[in-house]
Amino acid sequence: MPTIHESKVPTESPYKISEHIHELCLSPESISSLLAQDPSLAPGEEAWEKLFGHHEHEHCPKGDVSHIGRGSVAPEELERARSCGKWGSQQPSDLFLRIYHDALCTLDDNPTCGMVSPSLMGYSGTMPLTIISVIPDIVRHMSNLIVRADKEVFLATNFWQNGVASKYITNAIRELSRRAGERGTKIVMKIIYDRGSPRQLLEPHYMVSDSEYTGQAVGLPACDEIPNIDLQVMNYHQPLLGTFHAKYMIVDRRVAVLQSNNIQDNDNLEMMVQVEGPIVDSLYDMALLSWHKKLEPPLPNLGSPAAESGSGSFDASHAGIFSLEGAIRGHSAIVDPDKLPSRKVTHSREGTVNGNGASKQTVDNSNSLHLRDGTPVGLRDHQDQGSRPEHNTATEKPFAESPTLLEHTAEDPHYDDRLAGEIQRVQEAISAKPGETRMEAVSRHLNHTVNEGFEGNAPNCDPWDEMTPYVPHPAHEPFPMALVCRAPYGTPNHASVSNPQNAAWLSTLRNAQKNVFIQTPTLNAEPLIPAIVEACERGVDVYCYVCLGYNDSGEMLPMQGGHNEAIAHQLHTSLSVSAKQHLHWFWYVAKDQASPIAAAKKRRSCHIKLLIADEHIGMVGNGNQDTQSWYHSQETNLLIDSPRICRSWIGALTRNQNTHLYGRVGAEDGVWRDEEGKEADGVTGMDAGHFSWAKGIVGAVKRVQGVGGF
Repeated sequence: MPTIHESKVPTESPYKISEHIHELCLSPESISSLLAQDPSLAPGEEAWEKLFGHHEHEHCPKGDVSHIGRGSVAPEELERARSCGKWGSQQPSDLFLRIYHDALCTLDDNPTCGMVSPSLMGYSGTMPLTIISVIPDIVRHMSNLIVRADKEVFLATNFWQNGVASKYITNAIRELSRRAGERGTKIVMKIIYDRGSPRQLLEPHYMVSDSEYTGQAVGLPACDEIPNIDLQVMNYHQPLLGTFHAKYMIVDRRVAVLQSNNIQDNDNLEMMVQVEGPIVDSLYDMALLSWHKKLEPPLPNLGSPAAESGSGSFDASHAGIFSLEGAIRGHSAIVDPDKLPSRKVTHSREGTVNGNGASKQTVDNSNSLHLRDGTPVGLRDHQDQGSRPEHNTATEKPFAESPTLLEHTAEDPHYDDRLAGEIQRVQEAISAKPGETRMEAVSRHLNHTVNEGFEGNAPNCDPWDEMTPYVPHPAHEPFPMALVCRAPYGTPNHASVSNPQNAAWLSTLRNAQKNVFIQTPTLNAEPLIPAIVEACERGVDVYCYVCLGYNDSGEMLPMQGGHNEAIAHQLHTSLSVSAKQHLHWFWYVAKDQASPIAAAKKRRSCHIKLLIADEHIGMVGNGNQDTQSWYHSQETNLLIDSPRICRSWIGALTRNQNTHLYGRVGAEDGVWRDEEGKEADGVTGMDAGHFSWAKGIVGAVKRVQGVGGF
């Protein structure tokens, strides 16, 4: 289990951007630009060595991050960081620059740890869409993007499992082939996943044969089923522990999606973001490096940078999604962040909806993300932006008045030509049908593939708080983004800690001024725990939304950090009295539930990986806050600087789960109890016992089989 310790804090940061890294960032060259000149090069071998020298498969940096983010950085050093990115018309904030600076500093030992050409690490882009929902809603969108592809698709996931989720994708691949045939064109498609195989001991990147990927376990279409698609499939893992944990898709080098989910059927709530503009080139470069080997055939758009294409989603149909009030047209929940109402209320430090001993003390909420009921709010500017429009319940209809849009399913596909059509179709699918309450409609939607008939017990929600799986973002100019990744590291030790991902997380916690929000399935990484303590001790509110019991058995293996309940207890019992009021720990509670459900029951779990700081800095992507993601797995994350997007995320997270209402743990011991003082059913408890290592072995086996937590 991670230890909490005191360490001397430097007054000035010992980290500086070296001349070497500065030159690489300013260079016009990248892996993708070199492949555009010579597509025959292998990206991770020949191309990387031509530009940067030797490419290390087994990256073990010399650096450490114990002081990353601590101490002050001189203004000229922040300006040096600014010059290392291509930010467009919107300049990054000082907090973003500090985080980006610290991430860049980890590249000095070996640039491969960043998994992207340094010249493309800091860029800009737009974000037309966020999805916060179950896996079918995410693969629905992926399937629509696939069928709309013109030339190429690159799809990456950690675990691919044949099932309903994968059928959305395979249906779309077949439909894309049909459409390409009608046009007389050929599509190039690359798929990379991590399904453990003994072959990876000799060849971590191995090409999967047609007979293997068409088998029962994966179920991809055979070549003769998709004559107009040239498909290559790769299985990648860096033995022993270097999991390929990245999950993303890039279509035509114009649109990219980055998500938390694998391609498999489960009960998880997940998150995806869609980005367009120059940042797609950064993700494209990272994808080429991940593929590593020669592209056979090459991707057609190697010579067509996204930076030249703009953001194609912001058309008239996108603008038409929004009602005058800022809701999805025909519905009630406000999704336009500029029209979200703010509520000026002080809040109690303890929730009153469970048995965790509500405190009556009212405190200043000037640096808090939550109000009295625990609800996250947006920007804490204390400006009254107006109340919600009056809702006429007398004329309220239990279901939409517009013509019914048929739900897009794996068994009955209904593809849309534009994003606007997808959003309307999904929002109608989750709306109440005749004879249904809103909450019954939510339960139906959350149950989807794996929990048909499982009932919710939460009270019906207000129409303004209806679940919005697809959250469209109004048209905006490109804003600063950075790709903060980590390379895979297979050796079973904790040497690989210095990389852009870890530096960005630590620097964010150590430099945020008001609040930090973290949602993650697991939280136990050794460097993270003292950083949370430090933040709370200096008066920063830290909100942790964690999934109760997620992958408990795997986290109890030696050197894995411990299970979530043990960490929650450890944190709450180690903080000073003054700091304890700044730690806000909640167990995930689904939208249709009134209490947390242990993940082992596989009813309502959460797999979102998100961090928001001071309500304008966001980090979203693949990385969990656990030992595996901090020390071993290949991860891809986006660092963004946008108050509007962060405000929109906070609103959507509030609407799409009940964590803030029913999930708060007791402030004294970090334990959740119901009104009768009972803990949640089926939990491990604070103390896993003397034989927790044996449970950990079971969890490790489940991970390899694809049924554990990833």
